[in-house]
Amino acid sequence: MNYYSLNKQAPNTTFKNAVIKGLAPDKGLYFPESITPLPESFFENINTLSASEIAFEAIKQFVSPDIPEAILKTIVEDTLSFDFPVVTLNDSISTLELFHGPTMAFKDVGARFMARCLGYFNKNNTNEITVLVATSGDTGGAVANGFLGVKGVNVVILYPSGKVSAIQEKQLTTLGQNITALEVDGVFDDCQDMVKRAFLDEALTSKMQLTSANSINVARWIPQLFYFMFAYKQLHNTHKDLVFSVPSGNFGNVCAGMMAQQLGLPIKHFIASNNDNNVVTEYLKTEVYNPKPSVQTISNAMDVGNPSNFIRIREIYKNDFKALKENLSSFSFSDEATRTALKELHDTFNYVADPHGAVGYLGCKAYLKEHPKAHCVFLETAHPTKFLEVVEAVIEEKQALPPQIQAVMGKDKVATKISSYEELKVFLLK
Repeated sequence: MNYYSLNKQAPNTTFKNAVIKGLAPDKGLYFPESITPLPESFFENINTLSASEIAFEAIKQFVSPDIPEAILKTIVEDTLSFDFPVVTLNDSISTLELFHGPTMAFKDVGARFMARCLGYFNKNNTNEITVLVATSGDTGGAVANGFLGVKGVNVVILYPSGKVSAIQEKQLTTLGQNITALEVDGVFDDCQDMVKRAFLDEALTSKMQLTSANSINVARWIPQLFYFMFAYKQLHNTHKDLVFSVPSGNFGNVCAGMMAQQLGLPIKHFIASNNDNNVVTEYLKTEVYNPKPSVQTISNAMDVGNPSNFIRIREIYKNDFKALKENLSSFSFSDEATRTALKELHDTFNYVADPHGAVGYLGCKAYLKEHPKAHCVFLETAHPTKFLEVVEAVIEEKQALPPQIQAVMGKDKVATKISSYEELKVFLLK
């Protein structure tokens, strides 16, 4: 499989080069040249397949021939060493839990897959690669854990000071080894802008090999399509139209779901559930795409004012607004509505969600008002204890910390504070 730049001003390249470079030379995001649907028999027989077998069949066309099938099978099995259960709340709503990995967030899958691909590509290379990543919360911890100790790879994580949860901060600032955390005086968009600027800076790129582990990187983004297939395996016998409500920040997850649909997965519709950062909600109303500064909310991983992956979504639909709107709805919800949803999930269903999952649940409810015959699945993208202060205050019930969280809470934070791109550049060149 080759990949092309969405800016259309760079040569097409291999999966390996797309992963190592992160962005194309013209600074566009990479997109696969083709998507070949899987045979109908794959979906008809999905009950007979393990998670690793499903994932291998789904992703092999996107990495071939750069990763041999035997190596790919090992990478997939290592990546998927935890469960992805569906919890059904009632006849119309289920949740897909994506927080059973080492950092208890959905990004564990993409980060682990990418780390293993990069480790394979770099195994005989004497040159070091620097993974530069911005995080609004869970990406940092997942990337730090996924790349910890990977030979020849250094990881530098930028996160906005005071705008990630205490547990999220511990997960990305306490590991040491080849992981460095930079605490940025600003918001997530400032972190993301610094990362993008670094990729454009020839004074940096001429001296070091930079790549990204945000969902702009194809090896971080594409594996997220696995989730939707795992949910389908567990729910297709409901014999209802399956709709996914995806809490959306940088839009990598919902875009990956659309890739699963392109592969033939029978998904009826997608919902992009936004908090007050509602650029896409407004776009679907007005057909005007108007990025704006992000605002801080209690669902902080979605505090993104200019979602990087939306250009990929538009590419899937060939920039046909009508076609996109037929397959994607979007709703925006306030912090107040999110807190109400957290309480409703707890009191009505005895289910403890995190704020992002609660936004996804609200998206389900909004959609089902107009489409009552569907079965809507919201993605529960992080363990609720990662947002302990918000969750406990709303449901008025103490939550026990799982072992993955306990393991980092006693460790000392190590982070370097920066407030400008020039400080980042000096740090990297050192």
